[in-house]
Amino acid sequence: MSALQGLRVLDFTQMMTGPMATMLLADAGADVVKVEQPTGDPFRKSGETGIAGDGAFFLGVNRNKRGVVIDLKTPEGQAAARRMATEADVFVENFRPGFTDKMGIGYDDLVKLNPRLIYCSITGFGQTGPNANRPALDQVMQAYSGLMQVTGTRDSGPLKIGFPFSDLVTALFATIGILTALQSRERTGQGQRVDLSMLDASLFAHVPRDVYFSLTGKTPGRWGNEHWDIVPNNVYRCADGEDMMIITINDKFWKILCDAMGDPDFATDERYATKAARLANRDSLDARLGALFATRPIAEWEAVLRDGGAIYGPVRTWPEVFADPYTQAEMLTTLTHPSGETFEVINNPLRFSQTPTEIRTAPPTLGQHNDQLSMDSIWSPLAAN
Repeated sequence: MSALQGLRVLDFTQMMTGPMATMLLADAGADVVKVEQPTGDPFRKSGETGIAGDGAFFLGVNRNKRGVVIDLKTPEGQAAARRMATEADVFVENFRPGFTDKMGIGYDDLVKLNPRLIYCSITGFGQTGPNANRPALDQVMQAYSGLMQVTGTRDSGPLKIGFPFSDLVTALFATIGILTALQSRERTGQGQRVDLSMLDASLFAHVPRDVYFSLTGKTPGRWGNEHWDIVPNNVYRCADGEDMMIITINDKFWKILCDAMGDPDFATDERYATKAARLANRDSLDARLGALFATRPIAEWEAVLRDGGAIYGPVRTWPEVFADPYTQAEMLTTLTHPSGETFEVINNPLRFSQTPTEIRTAPPTLGQHNDQLSMDSIWSPLAAN
C-alpha cells in the first residue's frame, strides 16, 4: 500500500513547478486528476522534442495522473470544478493572483463547500504587491532573487544555474507545505490554504549565505568550480581530456589526497600544509595540481583516489550518467505513452521500507479521462482505475 493511497488531489497547475509538486504526491500513491484548459498545459507544446504532440518537458513531470479538460471560462466548467473540489482532499493551482476568484474556485469559495480542503496556491511574486501579476519563469526568478548573482566564475559574470532551480525548489516546498497541512488536518479536522511564491522559495535557497551577508554586507563572490574558503576545490583535466572534481575540506583530507596521488611530501610543503597556507597560495597550488592530474588518464586517477579515501568525483557526461548500471537498475523506469512510444523517466529518489513510491502510468493525453467526468463522481473507484 502506498503512503498517500486514497488522497484525492485536484491539479490545476501547468508548466513545471506545480506539476512537479503534484507528481511527487502521485508517486506516493495520491489519486491526482490533472485539469487543463481546452488548449492544454503550455508545456505540452514546449520544445521541439516529444511524443504525439506531448512535449518532453510535459512528459517529465506529469506521470501517475489522470487528465481531464475543463473550460473554466464557462459556467459549466466552473460548476464541474467546484463539484470535484467538494470531494477532493487537496487543490493545487498556479494561476496568476485573482484568476481563481474570478472563476469561482478561489479558496474562499471552495472552503465553504469543503472545509477539510487543503488549497495550495503557487505564484511567481506573491499574491500582492507591484509584481503580483507579472509572468514568472524559472530564469526570471533566478535573476530577480539574486541566485544568478552568485553563480558563475569571477570572469563570466552572472549565470543561470544549469537546471530549473527555482521551479524545482518551489515544487519541493509546495509538496512539504501540502503534507504539513494534511498532518495538521489529522489533528484539527480543518483544511487550510498553503500559499507560496517562487520568489520566496528562491530567496530561501540563499541559506546559509544569508547570515554571511547580514554580518558583512558583502555579496558572496562568483567562484565557479572553486570555493571561497576551501583549496583545493576545483576541476582538473586528466591526460585523456576527462575532468576530475577534487575537494579537500580540511588538513586531514589534504594529506589523504597527497598520499593517494603518490606524493606525501606534497602535504608537508609549508606553502600548502595548512588551510590558511593553501588559501594564500591558491593559484600556485591549482597550477601544480593541474600539471599533476594531466600526467595520467582519469581511470588511473579514479582508482588511486578511491583506494586512498580521497574526496573526488569524475565529471561525467549525461550518456555516462544514464548508462551507469546503478542508474539503469535503480533510477530509471520505462513508460509507454498512449500512442505506443516508450520513454524513460527518473524514479522518485525517496526509499520507504513499508510504503514505496511507484511509477504506475504515463502522463495523460489531453482530456484522456474526460469520459469519467460524466460519471456520478470522478473519484469513484471505477473512475480511479
